[in-house]
Amino acid sequence: MERPPESDLYYEFFKAEHTTKYLESYVDNHSYAGQSLRSRIRFGFSVKTARKKDGEWLITGDTAEYRSPKLIIASGLFSAPNIPRIPGDDTFQAPIIHQENFGRSSVLTSPQIQNVAVIGGGKSAADMCYACVKAGKSVSWIIRASGTGPGFLLSPKGRGPYKNAFEIGSTRVAGTLSPSLISPDTWWTRFLFGSRIGQKIVNAIWVGADREVRDGANFGNRPNALPGFADLEPHCSLFWENGCGGLLNRSDLWDTIAPNAQVYLDDIVRISENQIHLRNGREIMTDVLLCGTGWNSTAFNFFEPQDLVRLGLPHDPASEPPEQAKLWSQLEGQADRDIIERFPILANPPEHHHKAIQTTPYRLYNGIAPTEDSSIAFLGYFNVGNFFKGAECQAIWATAFLDGKLPLPSIELKRRKIAQHVAWCRRRYLSNGELGNFLLFESNFYTDQLLQEVGLSSHLKGWFRDYFKPGTAYDLAGLRDEYIAKYHSGST
Repeated sequence: MERPPESDLYYEFFKAEHTTKYLESYVDNHSYAGQSLRSRIRFGFSVKTARKKDGEWLITGDTAEYRSPKLIIASGLFSAPNIPRIPGDDTFQAPIIHQENFGRSSVLTSPQIQNVAVIGGGKSAADMCYACVKAGKSVSWIIRASGTGPGFLLSPKGRGPYKNAFEIGSTRVAGTLSPSLISPDTWWTRFLFGSRIGQKIVNAIWVGADREVRDGANFGNRPNALPGFADLEPHCSLFWENGCGGLLNRSDLWDTIAPNAQVYLDDIVRISENQIHLRNGREIMTDVLLCGTGWNSTAFNFFEPQDLVRLGLPHDPASEPPEQAKLWSQLEGQADRDIIERFPILANPPEHHHKAIQTTPYRLYNGIAPTEDSSIAFLGYFNVGNFFKGAECQAIWATAFLDGKLPLPSIELKRRKIAQHVAWCRRRYLSNGELGNFLLFESNFYTDQLLQEVGLSSHLKGWFRDYFKPGTAYDLAGLRDEYIAKYHSGST
């Protein structure tokens, strides 16, 4: 990927359009067996059903049908917009636009749109508020009082040799500061989480990072801020990551939002015509409703309910056989007790709003494979801190898995490992961990685990560099050749 122009860089972060350009070029420039990647993609094809029949997967859509002995589902966590159903939306006369379509909309340029309402507490909502204020719109930012609250927006600045905050967070040594089942069990991690001194060190580091976010925004005393700006202060500490978050990639974001966007920490009870009605009785006029409400991370409507259960995908608990539900309850209960014993720091989380889920969690081995079906793999369903690196390593592991190259553990052991991960995830990340697929600070150790199981090591450069240099996609450059040499050296 070519380096973007300096005008598009902010602490080495760049606009998403450059990633899009790179991906467009990638699918054109990479060909296998005489076909480019682009020529292999069926655009505009909507999958209606996916079911296994006579040992093959049958994929049906509006215009075609495909059969295959192996199937990879790689639509990931961010392909199905989460648009909340609000009472009165059938009478609402203003457009409702999800963050996915904001950039393609005319919100910023239309003279008919002057009053803008944004709902959501995370980075996408903040970015839309910022863009609308810059475009001269009157902005109301609404965050549910009954939710997990505003998200953390971290400073992008680096420290010492690290160019930005992402580089710091991408080091393995930073990953050891999170109590994790995935990180190696070493004298260092045992010291950090098994001793009082170690826990004090960990706590001091996280408190300092949390304070930096709050002091930088100065939520309660920022000059010229509108009264509601103080309500943007996160409700839970950074360590627990109970809500959403992201990086500040604009130097003037808070300076722009504080005096210009009216923030409401309240629930919407209904909408009507061009009005939003809040629980406290306030009515907000708007010409458009922007939804920074994230994604539906359990959208598998093309599978039958029994297949959701069989494959270990989130499903209605009522559809699960009682004996299976009892087994998972027992496994997760024992795992929870083991985690508290190993990581006392996770035993007593702070008071917080806990967002419950209506489904079972993900029950995929390594977040990819069902416990009892080796013909299908799921990619992109672990919420990791570095998606590019995670995608590459998941693809390598899934290739070995579908090719039958991996020495997998027994079904019983896979279930225990899955239960351990779900229980840990819920303890570590509270609401975000409910689905058992959240790995914000553990990306490097997760990808290390995947590659170790495949038997690859070219991404490792020596203990000092491995722990103190940022782990990036560049480290993976030799993996393809290493994989071919290991598994296909004698093939033609």
